[in-house]
Amino acid sequence: MLKTILIVGAGGFLGSVSRYLTQVVVERYLHSTFPWGTFVANIAGCFLIGLVYALSERGNLLSPEWRIFMTVGFCGGFTTFSSFAYNNLTMLSENNLVQLLGNIGLSLFFGIGAVYLGIVAIRLLYS
Repeated sequence: MLKTILIVGAGGFLGSVSRYLTQVVVERYLHSTFPWGTFVANIAGCFLIGLVYALSERGNLLSPEWRIFMTVGFCGGFTTFSSFAYNNLTMLSENNLVQLLGNIGLSLFFGIGAVYLGIVAIRLLYS
């Protein structure tokens, strides 16, 4: 268990640093109010997690340690959107349309709502 935690932590560190650097570089060249840095990181993370899962399905191309390092660790640190997208694709491929739409709708609604409530809570505490 400790080995797995360290593998995930190392991947998460590298993923988080990579996300930050991606955002800095993208936003340096694309000056806009649209969050291009976040968008690029999310889409790149989705592509990467797709590559990792496809390689994992090919047999022994990736060890379980590399798979968890890349998916939960690196991609998780780089973007949790990649996990969200993969889970939705899995539900779609299994024809779980109710769960798919529920996950997308509930995640967006409650995610945006939770951000708003967090902002309101801090404003109330510090006003």
